[in-house]
Amino acid sequence: MAIRVNIDVMMARRKMSLNELAEKVDITPANLSILKTGKAKAIRFSTLEAVCRILECQPGDILEYLPEKEEDKEQ
Repeated sequence: MAIRVNIDVMMARRKMSLNELAEKVDITPANLSILKTGKAKAIRFSTLEAVCRILECQPGDILEYLPEKEEDKEQ
């Protein structure tokens, strides 16, 4: 199972930089970068809410579930 984080897509649509979004959400650019690259293991609902408010989107616009492929399950 994998969750893909599409914050970069929404940032591009809103023409917003990582530093600008980090400032508006009130998190460090480093933590936003970890989230954006999909390296984060969790996200607080308050952070998700703030990102959605600033980017004017829904959580499903940012997070995408990718099911395992059958061949991945067999390994």
